[in-house]
Amino acid sequence: MRRSLWQTENIMMATRAQPRPERAEPAKPGEQARDFEFTSADFARIRELIHRSAGISLSDHKRDMAYSRLARRLRARGIDSFRQYLDLLESDNDPAEWEAFTNALTTNLTAFFREAHHFPILADFVARRPGPVSVWCSAASTGEEPYSIAMTLIEALGDQAARQASVLATDIDTQVLAKGEAGMYQFDQVKHLSQERLKRFFLKGTGAHAGMVKVRPELRAMIRFEQLNLTERDYRLNTQFDAIFCRNVMIYFDKPTQGQVLSRFEPLVKPGGLLFAGHSENFTYVTQAFRLRGQTVYELTRDAGATRTAHRAASHGATSGVPA
Repeated sequence: MRRSLWQTENIMMATRAQPRPERAEPAKPGEQARDFEFTSADFARIRELIHRSAGISLSDHKRDMAYSRLARRLRARGIDSFRQYLDLLESDNDPAEWEAFTNALTTNLTAFFREAHHFPILADFVARRPGPVSVWCSAASTGEEPYSIAMTLIEALGDQAARQASVLATDIDTQVLAKGEAGMYQFDQVKHLSQERLKRFFLKGTGAHAGMVKVRPELRAMIRFEQLNLTERDYRLNTQFDAIFCRNVMIYFDKPTQGQVLSRFEPLVKPGGLLFAGHSENFTYVTQAFRLRGQTVYELTRDAGATRTAHRAASHGATSGVPA
């Protein structure tokens, strides 16, 4: 019988370094050293296009990052200039290339149980909520955050009740979503977790997967991964959530876009539900629908049922998928 590549024995803490994901190549100093001409007009156009399509506001200091990441698209397409590439992007209106453009300019820094103070709050909160519990992770990246949420639900509710719970994991970047769906990680990414969590929630890789771990099937089954752009007018979500995690993504949006996103969250939160924000994000002056409850944790202040009805009436006839 062929031996499984994923073992169920305890995952012991390893000390050897594991390969790290590839990082964006450093920008070369000076325009002359670059492979492609990159003018102020090119960067201004990129800023306008990514804001229009994804709501992301690129600051001036992101210019080198934009060059480094998009230069790869020029090489992949055999295009000689940024102007030609941007012309092609707009004229062809190819969904696959727009997806590649957006994926290149999004940042996906994440980790298991990042901003750890949120998870005991979530555990205490869901333990007192009527089931089944549902949580939306709206910036899921490569999956560490939604898997951390699912682990917290299992620990707080117990295995049986957690089977009825669900986590929706969305992101605009389809490449990182695919990694999240696969649920495979370098051991280095989980070595800070307790031995109890490692044993309970992960399988150890052997053979070709040595040095890696994979989330257990029962954890993976709790999560649904979907592509979603937070700047779309209609999220096409027909459910409400006990909690929404929207951490470290609003900082890439300007204030009007932040307000629009929060107004769309409001009818999707159950009465008394929570909204978790990133450590550098403050929604106090952006919306009155959520009030600050604790450190970067907000609570819905209105009757979500009435708000949901009003929101549907106000958005009736809106074109789905059109950026705000």
